[in-house]
Amino acid sequence: MRKFEFLDMSTADVAAAAYGRTLNEAYANAALALMEIITDTRKVRETKEQRLEVLGHDPKALLFNWLNEVLYVSTTGGMLFSKFRVDIDERTMALKATCWGEKLDAKKHDMRGEVKAVTYHKMEIRKEGEYYRVQVIFDV
Repeated sequence: MRKFEFLDMSTADVAAAAYGRTLNEAYANAALALMEIITDTRKVRETKEQRLEVLGHDPKALLFNWLNEVLYVSTTGGMLFSKFRVDIDERTMALKATCWGEKLDAKKHDMRGEVKAVTYHKMEIRKEGEYYRVQVIFDV
């Protein structure tokens, strides 16, 4: 099973579809796709741990808030992440996550691009057979 794939979009956007056996795994892989737009996550060591919590009023709002929180922490804290563990309480639409990564090191990390925002445009969350698929468009 692939974790995520990038889809064709305009030059100002990058669309990603992330997959998982569970919704938790699909949301974690969506965050990995976000980081992959920014840098090669294979070069990001998992030396620092960051815990994040977000709420949403429905699954799409939760995904939007989750990815925006990852982007905010990465941008303001100079962090790059390469591994995520997500735990969603679908009853309360609360997400708790642990993110692993390291501080940005310009000598080590090749910066691919900047993600300006996560969008709701064409956002999808659906179950496809045994897997979940979430689709998100990032403004770059």
